[in-house]
Order: sequence, then structure tokens, then C-alpha cells
Amino acid sequence: MSNYEKEINRRRTFAIISHPDAGKTTLTEKFLLYGGAINLAGSVKGKATARHAVSDWMEIEKERGISVTSSVLQFEYDGFCINILDTPGHQDFSEDTYRTLMAADSAVMVIDASKGVEAQTRKLFKVCVMRKIPIFTFINKLDRDANDTFELLDEIEKELGIATCPVNWPIGSGKRFQGVYDRDRQCIITYSDTEKGTKEGETVEISVTDAKALEMAIGEEAAGTLRDEVELLDGASAEFDLEKVQAGVLTPVFFGSALTNFGVEFFLQHFLAMTTTPLPRRADAGLISPIDNDFSAFVFKIQANMNKAHRDRIAFMRICSGKYEASMEVKHVQGGKIMRLSQPQQIMASERKILDEAYAGDIIGVFDPGIFAIGDTLCMPKEQFCYEGIPTFAPEHFARVRQLDTMKRKQFVKGITQIAQEGAIQIFQEFNTGMEEIIVGVVGELQFDVLKYRLENEYNVEIRLEPLPYEHIRWIENKDVNLDKLVGTSDMKKIRDLKGNPLLLFINAWSVGMTIDRNEGLILSEFGRD
Repeated sequence: MSNYEKEINRRRTFAIISHPDAGKTTLTEKFLLYGGAINLAGSVKGKATARHAVSDWMEIEKERGISVTSSVLQFEYDGFCINILDTPGHQDFSEDTYRTLMAADSAVMVIDASKGVEAQTRKLFKVCVMRKIPIFTFINKLDRDANDTFELLDEIEKELGIATCPVNWPIGSGKRFQGVYDRDRQCIITYSDTEKGTKEGETVEISVTDAKALEMAIGEEAAGTLRDEVELLDGASAEFDLEKVQAGVLTPVFFGSALTNFGVEFFLQHFLAMTTTPLPRRADAGLISPIDNDFSAFVFKIQANMNKAHRDRIAFMRICSGKYEASMEVKHVQGGKIMRLSQPQQIMASERKILDEAYAGDIIGVFDPGIFAIGDTLCMPKEQFCYEGIPTFAPEHFARVRQLDTMKRKQFVKGITQIAQEGAIQIFQEFNTGMEEIIVGVVGELQFDVLKYRLENEYNVEIRLEPLPYEHIRWIENKDVNLDKLVGTSDMKKIRDLKGNPLLLFINAWSVGMTIDRNEGLILSEFGRD
């Protein structure tokens, strides 16, 4: 095997998904800790005096203690090169998570042991199923009182429609949490509460066949309960089948506590053994092999002002095939231009490292002078293909944007356009006006706060948002439709997106059907394409 193939095959690229507060960012940090990428994990809570999570870099994230953008983190562990895509847990930022999942080969689902499957987990899980990507489950916070373990597994199976296969099994929870049982090696690993920001901790392994040592370690009652549960588990749970895991129909389940580091390295080691090397990607020319094809990539995220000193824009790309080398020429398919990628970087939260090379599976950040859009394909100049587009999700909340100081028009237009190009918000214009009348649409209302905050702090522009009553948006599929002659309903509003495409806003859901009935041949869609 060539060195080139070895480099690609040691890549593992995955996203971490969860409901807010399930401990996703803490788990991410502990992975970095074991990989030696950081020496001390930061406090995740948004207190003014606390260290902040390595993967939370935006000011508003630090203030509120929540992740609102996806961070890309790379580290080495045990011969593997690992790319973690840390996603926002808050549902108001779910669109960013959907896009990030497009760049991942597998997903780690973090579940709070005391809460089980929550609304956001359900929503994100559906996207994983849609993409048929392998899902690994880490049931977190066993150091606190947890739900019944069998009930947790049952809930995952019923709520998410995926079979579960526990790799280890918890012994108690909360104050009675004593460790986990390793099903494969048939031994228990005792729990020790380590210092929160370090990886050192004493663990003792005891074989379950050594009844005396087992009872001495965890007590007679806990040992009896464990034996009963293991017997039930062996008879009832799905058998481990790697093919089913990689097809996304069986999820291996792990138990632990990210805060105290217990079970994190065990999970990481098993996960790396079970997950895949970078996978082929679908393009309009068929499947593109990561090893057999030359360099190609697609843009899944754009982020402005990651570095306040430079006021720059970074386009995040997932390399799908081949190898990137410094100063090589590539084709930007949508722009039809041959170009050199400017300052390709590996990004570790807000830290950056200029790259000389990168391989299929890696995520790179490239300086964007305003030419890239989400979903764009890059490939070698002699090639011509496009990767599958990334769906644009319909906004559910709308507001008219009023700028308070009309003298700052230029900064306002630049700011709102750049933030829209990142995909966090969508901006529209009134049908017959230019940028004078701007309507902003968001998936979650918290995005309005982020927009206001960022315009003030990054562009020095103050705005007022006037909520609009519209709840339904439809893209018009017909290219030849005459908007002036369109017969709508009294609650319908005609708008255009930044590319000039016509769209319709409605207050009531039934108005959508009525408008289709009144205009023969009209085709409306709930999804746009980036």
C-alpha cells in the first residue's frame, strides 16, 4: 500500500450530535485531551471568569455557554488522524448541523442518561438516517442519577427506529455508579472520579468469573444485579454486526461520564476500530472514490470574521478524494474558474495552521474573497463533475430589518450579505424593490439575536427587527412563471432571494394549496438548493 493510501485510510471524520446540555462539547474536549491536542479541558459553562470550551470560539457562544456554529477540530490518536465536526446542539442552529452532517462519514450521538432521547436528537437523527451514515451512541452523565438502562435502550429503538447493541454496561448511576461491565472481555472496569480537566484516573479491571473479587469491589447486591442484567442483555439485545453498524441500522451503545473522563477513552478506542475510512461520495458523474480519484472537495460551511484582526471569510471544505498540495491549481466548478486555493488552513477552533498538504477525509479552511457558496464543488482542472447539492431548509420565522443609522448603509449591506452567505440566515427582497427593503428568514428565533449581535459587534451597525406574521415559504420551481400575473391569496407576499429567484410567503398553510389551485401548472417547493 502506498504512503498516499495509508494517509487516506488512517483518516476518520465524524460529527458529534446531541440535544443541548447532553455533554457533547465536554466529550469533544476529552477526545482532544486524549489525543494530546490540549493539556487542560476548559469549562463549558458561559461564566465570565471561566475558561471556555476549545470548540466554542464566537463571542456570543462564550457569553451564553452554547455552541452556535460548527467547529472543526483535528488531532492524532493511536495512529489515526481524526477530524471532529462539533455541531451546535441548540435547535435554532440545526441548519448548520444538517450541513455539517453532509461532510461527515459517521456520527456520534450523545444522550443524557437522565433525559433519554430528546426532541433535537430525534430531528438530527433523521438526517443521519436520510444519509445512511453509521451512528455510535454515547450515553453520558452516569455520574448523576440515570434512567433505567433497559428503558434507555428501548427508547432509542422505539423513538429512533434503530437497533442497539451495548458494548459496555453501567453498574449503578449517580452516587451508586461503580463502573461499567465490558461485554467483550467479560470484566468490570471500576469508576474513579478524576479531576475534571485531566485524563489521569485510576481504573481497576476485575473478571466477572472471579465472584469473590467482584463482590469485594462493587458489593454483593450490585454484583447480583449485574449478573441478572448481563444474562437478560445477552438473551435480548442485538448481536454486534459491523456491516449493520456501517449501514446505519445498528448503533453500538457506550456508557460513561465525559465530565469525569470515565469511559471516554474506551469509547474512542472502540469507535475508531468500528468506524470507516473516508467513503466514496456521490456526484453527477457517479461515485467518486477517495483513493482512485485526484483531488476534489465540496464547500459545506462559510464563516466570516473568525479572526477579528483580519476581518476574513473562511470557506470550509471536505476533501472527498485525492491529496491537496500547496499551490496546486484546482477548478471551482460553479464559478468556471481555475484557481489556487488561498492560505489553506487546518483550524483548531480559533487557532490556525497553514497546510502544505491534506488528504481525502480532511477538512480544510480556505480564504474566501466572496466567490464560494455552500455546496460548491472543487476538482482538478481536467475534471468536470458536481457533488450532490446541500438542501436549504425553509425558514420558519421572518422579520423586516430596519437599519438605525442610514449613513452606515454600506456596512449594513456588506454585513447582512456576508452573514447570509454563511447560511445562518436567509435574506430576501420585496418583489419590486432592491436592497432597500430587506426581509430576513431564520429556522430558529435565536438566530435573530445572533444576527443583531454580530452586525453590532463585527460591522458596527445597529438594526431593529420588525417581526412579520408569515410562517410558510415556498420556492417557485417553474422558470417561466410571470409573478405579476400570479393569482394568490390575501395573506401571500411575493419576494426574491439574493440570486433573483422568486418565492412566496404565506401566513396560513392552506393558502399554499389554494394558490396552486388558482395557477395552473404552478409548482411550489419546500426546499431550495444552495
